[in-house]
Amino acid sequence: MKVIPELRYSDKHTWVKIEGDYAYIGITDFAQDQLGEVLFVEMPEIEDELTQGEDFGVVESSKVASDLIAPISGEVVEINERLEDEPEYINEDPYDAWIVKVKLSDSDELDNLLSSEVYESTVE
Repeated sequence: MKVIPELRYSDKHTWVKIEGDYAYIGITDFAQDQLGEVLFVEMPEIEDELTQGEDFGVVESSKVASDLIAPISGEVVEINERLEDEPEYINEDPYDAWIVKVKLSDSDELDNLLSSEVYESTVE
């Protein structure tokens, strides 16, 4: 299982990559491995508000449909349109296959997320 040191993680198996006032959100290598082949990603609309701990979409796989739980709050400014045509890209490169880009509404929420070391220790 792969983790990326500079990312932050939620215990709901999503990752967050911070770039200034914005954050990219995706699912972890562990999550995509548990799901199996990803067949469809239901994403929010641009300008939707994400709330930390609330669902913001669904990943459907050959095994199960799983809610995506927001690791942070913010306004959706971009969705990864590549996933509409190639949802399997999540399986191929989960840390490049971000799902949404949000404008952070409360950077203090980042303190609730896990480091790569802590996250990795919870899923081993």
